[in-house]
Amino acid sequence: MPVRRPLALAAALAFVAAACSFTYDEPADPSASPSAPGASAPIPAGLEQIDHLIFIVMENRSFDHYFGTYPGADGIELRPDGTSKACIPDPALDGCSRLYETADQIQQGGPHDNPAAITDINGGEMDGFIEAALRHPRRCVADRFNPDCRKHLGPDLQPDVMSYHTAESIPNYWAYADAFQLQDRMFAPTDSWTLPAHLFLVSAWSAYCPDPSDPMSCRSDLDLRGEGEQHRYGRPPIYAWTDITYLLERDQVSWAYYVGRGTCVDPPCDDTTPGQYGSTPSGKNPLPGFTTVNENEQLDRILWHDEFQKSARAGELPSVSWVIPGNHASEHPGAGTPIAAGQAFVTRMINAVMEGPAWERTAIFLTWDDWGGFYDHVEPPRVDENGYGLRVPALLISPWARPGINDQTLTFDAYLKLIEDRFLGGQRLDPATDGRPDARPTVREEVEILDDLAEAFDFSQDPLPTLILDPTP
Repeated sequence: MPVRRPLALAAALAFVAAACSFTYDEPADPSASPSAPGASAPIPAGLEQIDHLIFIVMENRSFDHYFGTYPGADGIELRPDGTSKACIPDPALDGCSRLYETADQIQQGGPHDNPAAITDINGGEMDGFIEAALRHPRRCVADRFNPDCRKHLGPDLQPDVMSYHTAESIPNYWAYADAFQLQDRMFAPTDSWTLPAHLFLVSAWSAYCPDPSDPMSCRSDLDLRGEGEQHRYGRPPIYAWTDITYLLERDQVSWAYYVGRGTCVDPPCDDTTPGQYGSTPSGKNPLPGFTTVNENEQLDRILWHDEFQKSARAGELPSVSWVIPGNHASEHPGAGTPIAAGQAFVTRMINAVMEGPAWERTAIFLTWDDWGGFYDHVEPPRVDENGYGLRVPALLISPWARPGINDQTLTFDAYLKLIEDRFLGGQRLDPATDGRPDARPTVREEVEILDDLAEAFDFSQDPLPTLILDPTP
């Protein structure tokens, strides 16, 4: 599985040298993990040069929707006339609909819960996207001939779940792909929506716990729609299983989770006025719902975006940072705000890191939490009852990123594995060894198909330069 350097676009001329490739190590033997709390394994070669891991997680876009025509990526197949080979059954038009390029900044998207994922995937056919959208219709999916809907449809009345963007409409994201690394096999961690994805982001599981005081009562849950299954700010914690911050705190590894200014995580709050990017709802910020975070009195580690920028420019970021947008910049379809607002938010966060003194000791991972109902052609692997989910866009932005396209099979579990290998001596979120048993069905960092993000770096290369971009190109 090589990292491939694309050979197109003017910006890609810098990459026209022979394509680089490397061989991944065999998946780790689970029995080789540390067997007790405090045990440690050597840091993978070169990772000691990374002192700051940053994870920026946006909302609800598929890989094909954002990078389906990126040169060299595993993306959309086009016919000689430029139209897509894929034609997806469209009951509303009594035929099929092809993908189409869009420059529109606002999409409606489609349903993106577990039933929708099952319909979209359709046993591996990857052709149920319009059917799923019609089952849970946004207004213009079912009402294609309404003149008011024309702006939300493709040239042949396709619903916008069949749309895709290019560098014209998301130029900064494509510029990051050109200069650093685009990952074209990043799968959402689960076949479901925002909250389960964010739970996986910090804990490698999504579950419902009938007894929040008992981690062994928790059972896998991909919907979390019932009463008491979603934590809300100010309420008692309900997620009883172990999250990564428990291990970070135990090993005295610094971390912070950055949300929109005005987010009232622990009411009553003195300042609830939303900032530039809006506040961040609890579904995108599940840590206050974990018993571990509350028991360890770590709610003060949840900070605001402007604090991230200040710390980044001063070179004072913690070892692990999660950066989660507010509602005004999340890129969530149907939210009424343009993609450009999210791209500007991301660019400002990345610029702050690049403007600071710690660039050469930093790795930024940019991804999206789920597919948003948009078309993607790659069938997700199944590793357990919880996923993986459909592909999402993902980039590695670092002076040590191997430039090009990374074909590793990844999901958010790979982020946790990287944190664990760099800062926790290889300790996994494993109830048999981490000192805090819970009922999770799988140690997700150790599944055989998951590749190792340590191999996405090249610490022998000359460090890649910063790329300061205009947030509003």
